[in-house]
Amino acid sequence: MNSSLKVRGYTVAQFPNAPLAIAILAAVASRFFDEGSVAHGLSRAVFYAALTIWAYMELADGVNLFRRVLGALGIAFVLISITRDLS
Repeated sequence: MNSSLKVRGYTVAQFPNAPLAIAILAAVASRFFDEGSVAHGLSRAVFYAALTIWAYMELADGVNLFRRVLGALGIAFVLISITRDLS
């Protein structure tokens, strides 16, 4: 079963793979914890790790240029976010 959304033959969306699903769940979970708590920090770390894995997979093996660019933007987002959080 191919559950993807295509625009002019380009796959622009599809059912989330495991790293993206974990990133989404971790982002949602972090909203339930107080900022600065261990649970919040852990859920944010899981979010960043899973999003980095997803972005790398898209950048390296994306089905088209759009998906590879999306992966590059994901990695840029993670790097900028972590840099901001650490400063």
